[in-house]
Amino acid sequence: MVRLCTGSRQNVGRRALAVAGALLDLLLPRVCAACGRALETSEPGLVCGLCWTRLPWLPAPRCERCGHPSSGDACRWCDLLPPYVRAVRSVCWAVSGSGRDIVHALKYGAWSAVADGMAARMARLAWPLDVLEERAALVPVPLAAARERERGYNQSERLASHLAARWRLPVWHSVLVRSRETSTQTRLTPEDRLRNVRGAFRAAPEARDLLHGAHVVLVDDVVTTAATLNECASALHAGGARILSYVTFGRAPAIGDRR
Repeated sequence: MVRLCTGSRQNVGRRALAVAGALLDLLLPRVCAACGRALETSEPGLVCGLCWTRLPWLPAPRCERCGHPSSGDACRWCDLLPPYVRAVRSVCWAVSGSGRDIVHALKYGAWSAVADGMAARMARLAWPLDVLEERAALVPVPLAAARERERGYNQSERLASHLAARWRLPVWHSVLVRSRETSTQTRLTPEDRLRNVRGAFRAAPEARDLLHGAHVVLVDDVVTTAATLNECASALHAGGARILSYVTFGRAPAIGDRR
């Protein structure tokens, strides 16, 4: 008799939750963080299936080292990278369409949970075998303190955390720190980007033993000229890391790139 009453109460509770959920969806319908379209009840996450399918994927063939679309000639994008950077991978172009909108939702729209779906696609990127075998940890690019207070989180840390769960790697949050504040890179020329971030990062002295000889993967939301990632890599390499790789969700095309 007690079991029956308990089961009945549980059934009533489940129905009440279902009704409450339906009323909440009616009053505050779930919408896509990227395009604003109402989400179907069957759509998981915060981005609609249409936006995910419309991602402007980087076209093939791509450079084996830097992952940039290649024309078969010498890769111009690789010239941006220091010699101790092994490989770079990105999911899609992020200057227009759903790629830009998803990044914008994470970075400026306070949709921090979007990072999970982004990391799921980053996790499926193909890498050279030596990177798969050697990578020891993920390191998110540190965000300026003022911008992190404004957003409430570091978008690169959110991506790294979700990616680490899929790759079964640790996230080394404190090995890389900012030496000084920098201006946003968004509207700067390539030359100004380099000057803006020069000397802006350093490896934490107490992390030297951890970094020594390690292959570390830097995580960021978007790479444009790689100025920020290169400066982070330089600091980590000086702090003891043997080799670096980069992974981002988005990438900005260079002039003449195939879109």
